[in-house]
Amino acid sequence: MKNDSKGFLYFICGVSAMGGLLFGYDWVVIGGAKPFYELYFGIGDSPLLQGVAMTTALVGCLVGAMVAGVLSDRYGRKPLLMLSAVLFTVSAVGTGLFNDFTLFNVARFVGGMGIGVASALSPMYIAEVSPPHIRGRMVSLNQMTIVLGILAAQIVNMLLARDTSVAESMTWNREWGWRWMFWAETLPAALFLVMSFFIPESPVFVRMKTGPKTAGKQSEAGLSELLRPRYRRVLLLGLVVAVFQQWCGTNVIFNYAQEIFLGAGFDVDGMFINIVITGIANVVFTIVALYTIEKWGRRTLILLGAGGLGLIYLTLGTCYFLGMTGILMVALVVAAISVYAMTLGPVTWTLLAEIFPHRIRGIAMATCTFALWVGCCTLTFSFPSMNAVLGSSGTFWIYSAICACAFLFLLRNCPETKGKSLEQLEKELAK
Repeated sequence: MKNDSKGFLYFICGVSAMGGLLFGYDWVVIGGAKPFYELYFGIGDSPLLQGVAMTTALVGCLVGAMVAGVLSDRYGRKPLLMLSAVLFTVSAVGTGLFNDFTLFNVARFVGGMGIGVASALSPMYIAEVSPPHIRGRMVSLNQMTIVLGILAAQIVNMLLARDTSVAESMTWNREWGWRWMFWAETLPAALFLVMSFFIPESPVFVRMKTGPKTAGKQSEAGLSELLRPRYRRVLLLGLVVAVFQQWCGTNVIFNYAQEIFLGAGFDVDGMFINIVITGIANVVFTIVALYTIEKWGRRTLILLGAGGLGLIYLTLGTCYFLGMTGILMVALVVAAISVYAMTLGPVTWTLLAEIFPHRIRGIAMATCTFALWVGCCTLTFSFPSMNAVLGSSGTFWIYSAICACAFLFLLRNCPETKGKSLEQLEKELAK
């Protein structure tokens, strides 16, 4: 990096983190559009097709994550960030444009690929350009933009969804409202593409490609290299952290907010207001994480997240079991999102970007991101069935048990990485 000033560092990290902004928006926008495009496509009575619409983008995430690993090691981090910007732009236009359900899902798949690429590349790029003493904070900037994207999608959805009690407004929602929810992503996606031309390639990637000891070798690192005995312990840690970020259960609140808040006794308008409240809490406590991640450390925060969410979901499940509704349920949901935003949200991406050696970082990050999106797919797909069979109480009790198991694993296996250089972490963790 030719210019090592703090301003330039914030600029290039901010541009990279725009991938997170679009990741957050594209991931959550479908939740608000869901009631309306289901009416438009006539799939309101088909749980199977509803599930297809909700998970198509997640399948794209899996493909995008693995493509990112292979191509970023071969061609660099910057070109892949630019590719994700193109995918986001194409998806934003196409999803709102198509009148055919199949083409709608194709566009969602393309957007999912953009999410998969950005989720693997943005935190890795930021970690590789940032000095050790602020690396956690800078990588958390990516999580900050993710939650801002989530909040933006929630606000856009609320503003575009007209009064559902008025027939004319409902017709507009069904014909046009859901389209504009997706089209609103086009402007930031195009801006991300333009700004990505002005950032440099990762200096770590440049050294790996030009250094006398590593030239030509990095592109040879594949899954067989990743599975070597010296990397197995750190790979297992990365996979558990990645999957747990999804299976802690918090993300069902974003994807199935409609069912959760309606089940807690709120009407549709109250649902949208509560969704925005959760988005605001998400942003506020992610800001808190920007300061605590360097002071408290990654290990402390991830243990706090696992333990705190376990207790909250135990309480939430009990409240559902007792038939409680109203503001207490909203408070518990907001508490869960606040704990997640301060801990597992940013810490997961920071740890994944830090713990792997240079030689395998691209393929390792892609593999763990792939596992994360497998976790997201299975979580999203399983929630309706679990909710139908076990009820909301049983479902959240299951998530509480998962959090308890993860707490015990992380207590034993998660190291502290704050303040250490990537080279120092490589010596400590890859033995």
